[in-house]
Amino acid sequence: EVQLVESGGGLVQPGGSLRLSCVGSGFTFDDYAMTWVRQAPGEGLEWVSATAWNGGMTYYAESVKGRFTISRDNAKNTLYLQMNNLKSEDTAVYYCAKTGDHIWGTGMDYWGKGTMVTVSL
Repeated sequence: EVQLVESGGGLVQPGGSLRLSCVGSGFTFDDYAMTWVRQAPGEGLEWVSATAWNGGMTYYAESVKGRFTISRDNAKNTLYLQMNNLKSEDTAVYYCAKTGDHIWGTGMDYWGKGTMVTVSL
């Protein structure tokens, strides 16, 4: 059974930092591109970032480019999202999702349950 478990969310002040983690199990982690997607309160899903199977290629939404960094440790089956200079508009539930291929470009087939990030004074 594929499982994705996110952690690392919480309350942070504007300008602060958080690092999210996502541990995958039930599949060969380093065979697949992985991605982060978020959903702000009352809003739809917004794609945030993705990385190819080996972390060699990374992709970012314009809204987070230069502030967020996606990475992965395949030995630990873990995906990360380092978030710096956080803004109130980054407040959202952050989901980790597995894609269907080793490179970014296909859809997501499994999702975690999400971790809440709140950016507020």
